[in-house]
Amino acid sequence: MGLKVIDGQEHESPRDGEILEGGEIAADQLLRFIDRIERLEEEKSEVASQVRDVYGEAKSQGFDPKIMRQIIRLRKRDRNDIEEEEAILHLYKQALGMV
Repeated sequence: MGLKVIDGQEHESPRDGEILEGGEIAADQLLRFIDRIERLEEEKSEVASQVRDVYGEAKSQGFDPKIMRQIIRLRKRDRNDIEEEEAILHLYKQALGMV
């Protein structure tokens, strides 16, 4: 292990999440992680707001956001999985007289 300065004193660097003698933890390292997470959460919130704005804009142009969300989910999936699911759905609809 290397040395790490905590509260102005050198200590052996803790392993991930390890508590140092006297109950101290690597506060500066913990603070950096917390800061990064908070920044990312803020960015995520901003991106979510932008996505909502795009859906709103599409809706104002006559598109259906619900259907657009379905298309986006489908585009993330494997084509073979989609085709298999659609074939089974069609078979079930036939069995129930829905086609």
